[in-house]
This record gives sequence, structure tokens and C-alpha cells, in this order.
Amino acid sequence: MTSVSHTFRRPIDEVFAALADPRTYPGWLVGAKEMRSIDPTWPTPGSKFHHRVGLVGPITIADNSTSCEVHAPSLLVLEVRARPVGRARVSFRLHEPTPATTEVEFSEVPIGAARLLAPVVAPLTAARNARSLDRLERFLEGTGT
Repeated sequence: MTSVSHTFRRPIDEVFAALADPRTYPGWLVGAKEMRSIDPTWPTPGSKFHHRVGLVGPITIADNSTSCEVHAPSLLVLEVRARPVGRARVSFRLHEPTPATTEVEFSEVPIGAARLLAPVVAPLTAARNARSLDRLERFLEGTGT
């Protein structure tokens, strides 16, 4: 499992809203290229969004991610997929150290065959997820990526 944290100078509801809205992902999540569709019941557990993720250059993979657990505004758990590369269980845990700040813990656990490579790719995953949270901060500030 990899886990990274970031503190935002934003209220928890605002940060959670961005994390729970897949339409924001191409603006901050490293590798997210395009949202193809979002189930109308999103983020109800069991609902999905369909996406394209980037691998190298113009190469993308179409797949989907599923909501597993939601407790707004403190927890969002997803099963993310980019087959044949892998699947992972991703969790965003939020808490508010002060009313104007939000701490986000972004954890990722490979599942299925992907877990066999976890020790090798963990440092890359942690770096990608930390960069994504940095980009989310700029996205929320309106300064882009």
C-alpha cells in the first residue's frame, strides 16, 4: 500500500466535492485523460464512471472505476481500473484540522494480479499520487496544473 497526505487551505466540503466529481480528474489527477460517462447515481456505492487514462504519450486505455464507499465529506473509496495494467483500491480520507484547512490522505492498494508488482511500483505510485494532490491544490486555487 502507498499512502501520501496533503494539507489544503480549503474547507473540507470544497475539497471533497472535487474528489467526488470525476469531471475534475483530468484537471489534476496524473494519468486521467478524459471522462467518457458518469452513472447518474454517482457517487452511490456500486455506481461507475467511465474514463480514459494515459500511459505513454498518446496511448490511452478506456476503462471504468467504481464507487465502493462514500461518507461525505470524510471518505471516498474507489476501485480504479486500467486494464490490462491493473486494478487498485483507492481511498481518500479527509479531516479538518481547523475550519479553513483540510488534510487528505490518498492511499492506494493494488488488487488482483497488480499486487504482485506492488513492491516495485510503490515508490512511483507514491510520487504520482503526491503530484496529483499538489495539482489538486492548484486546481482548487484556479491556477491550473
